[in-house]
Parts: sequence; structure tokens; C-alpha cells
Amino acid sequence: MTPPDQPDNQPDDVGRIVITREGLRNGSLLARIRANPPPGITVRSDAEIEASLDAMLATHDAAQDAWLFAYGSLMWNPAIQVVGRRAGLLHGWHRQFCFRIEAGRGSPAQPGLMLGLVRGGACHGIAFRIAAAEARDELLLVWRREMFGHGYLTRWVNVATAEGVVRAVTFTANPRHERYVAGLSEAEVAARLAVARGVLGSGADYLRETLGHLRELGLRDKRLERIGVVMEPLVGKETVSV
Repeated sequence: MTPPDQPDNQPDDVGRIVITREGLRNGSLLARIRANPPPGITVRSDAEIEASLDAMLATHDAAQDAWLFAYGSLMWNPAIQVVGRRAGLLHGWHRQFCFRIEAGRGSPAQPGLMLGLVRGGACHGIAFRIAAAEARDELLLVWRREMFGHGYLTRWVNVATAEGVVRAVTFTANPRHERYVAGLSEAEVAARLAVARGVLGSGADYLRETLGHLRELGLRDKRLERIGVVMEPLVGKETVSV
């Protein structure tokens, strides 16, 4: 089984928080969010989070392993136990920086951007396999991380892998959410990521990690690569105008 990437829930530098398995299990991460909710975010109750998960699992055979399709930070820090992983390709959706955020990897003074899946194209990522016996418990940790607000919609999707197609759950962008933004140019995205920083780290590192883990799989996202080229010379500046 693959262990979680981080051993504890302590800041890894001054003011920095790392998402960890333990922090998701003991509720400390959610408690922190509820104590200081991000602007514009209505935080779900524990019961609402579990109800959302159970609704998704209602169409899943509990005797079968479950699959999770990751395309952003879940790729490099899933914080759950898995029994396998495969490079995967999801048709009909593509990753896009489409959420404006003022917490996590941004601030009210320098809002950042986060990835979501939007309609059209295709998306390379990682399909994680979760043992049937642990599927609900492990996915609950993911739900506490990704579904505490209303920015994402969960879907079962078909992911193509070298070993065949797998049915996986993933998180698509909710275009009705007030933090959803559409139509940003690559230059605008690069400028925002270059200066955005919060308790989870910087927008620049978020993009770097995403591209780095795709490269490790021998995969590419050309649009994100172009954004990275524009972003890098801007990193470290106080503010950036487009």
C-alpha cells in the first residue's frame, strides 16, 4: 500500500500548513477552515460531507476497488492509502485555472487561482486505486479535503489507462460557484499565480508541482507549460499587472 506523503500535520515553515492524512482523519484541517472560513465559502457540516460521499458511492459496487482520478494537488499529495496508481487520460474534460481563491494559495490582497475540470478537450492525470474494504474511509478523507465547500461537483468518469478503462470518481468545476472565473488569458493566469501565496504555499509552486508530476509520468499539458514560461520571470515581484 502507498503511504501518505506527509508524516504529520505541522507547518513545514513559518505560517505554512501541509495537508496530511492525520489532519484529515482527526478533523484538525476542517476545524481550522471552519474557524476562519475562506471568503465567499460556505463550509459544509460533517453530516453534509458524508451524505455527499454516500450519494456518490450509491452507484458503486462495494465489493469492488474504487478509483480516484487526480489532476492537481492530489497527484503529488493524495494523503490516502492506495493499492495502485496508473497514468490516465480523461476525455471530454480539461484542467483549467478557474477558481479565484483568497485562502490556501492566495490571500485577499493577492488572490490566487486553483484548478478544476471544465468541459472539452482531454486531461492527463493519475488514477489511484483504493481497496474495496477501505474505499469509503479513504474517500471520506478526500471529501473532507475537496468537498467542504461547493466549488466542485463530483462525477464518475471513464479514464483510459494502459491496462484498460477504469471508472473513477473525480472533481469537476461548479460553474455556478461565485469563485468560478472563466475566460482568463494565459498571461492573466500567469500573473496571478506569480504573486499569490497563502498558508498552503504559492500559486507558482502549485503550477510547478502539477507540471513536474506530469513530466514524471511522461505526460504534458501544453497550456500549463505556456503559462509556466510566462509566470517564472514574474515570480518574486510584489505585484504584477497584465
